[in-house]
Amino acid sequence: MEIISSNSNKNIKEINKLNKDSAYRRERDVFVVEGIRMFTELPIERIESVYFSESAFARYGEELGYTGNEPSVYVLKDNIFHSISQTKTPQGLLAVVKCYHYELADILDHKGEAGMYLLVESLQDPGNLGTIMRTSEAAGVTCLIIGGASCDPYNPKVVRSTMGAIFRLPFVYNVDLLEAAELLKEKGVVIYGAHLAGQNIYDEDFTGGTAFLIGNEGNGLSKELSSKADKLIKIPMCGKVESLNAATSAALVSYECMRQRMK
Repeated sequence: MEIISSNSNKNIKEINKLNKDSAYRRERDVFVVEGIRMFTELPIERIESVYFSESAFARYGEELGYTGNEPSVYVLKDNIFHSISQTKTPQGLLAVVKCYHYELADILDHKGEAGMYLLVESLQDPGNLGTIMRTSEAAGVTCLIIGGASCDPYNPKVVRSTMGAIFRLPFVYNVDLLEAAELLKEKGVVIYGAHLAGQNIYDEDFTGGTAFLIGNEGNGLSKELSSKADKLIKIPMCGKVESLNAATSAALVSYECMRQRMK
């Protein structure tokens, strides 16, 4: 078993480029998953290659069924693994994974009238997007629709924040949200825009086909996208708070929708 001991190794350069370059991730149609918990949740058929630190291989290799001689499995000196890790305390295990491809039209054909959809506009913070993906899975969102001006869902920080939800939650990205809203309306889905000028969310009925529009962290929903909403809604707030974090807003509206549907 050969152990990689140099940062000039072509595989190390490949991982670094995948971590940093969203265009390259799209070109290769793969992304990087790091950490033992995330790794064990991975569908095995999506794994392209696996990278262990030397110490992590000694700890997990046999348990995970690897000998180190597989053509797509690489063992790295601990310091080399540390140089490609995106965490402060690397667990010594990462994988290159095939990207997911969902089509909104296909999802709507199956669950359009009964589904719950979340449309996010121009989200810039990877942690927010990852948290929204995780919350969406927990709240039973049918599909997360990510606008084209948002950060890349395969950004390592997003992937890490999803805690595995990225493997299970249907999502589409680089989407024209105006077109997506029209497609939803054609299927009879009622679109609600989270907006300070809206009505109290607790006075609305979300038991039918429902979509929520969530705006940018700093500016909220654009006027153009707000105009696509059938109704504007707001989350009631006490004190002098003017608005909530985008991920918090997404969690509250999607959980209220789930609560109503569980009655």
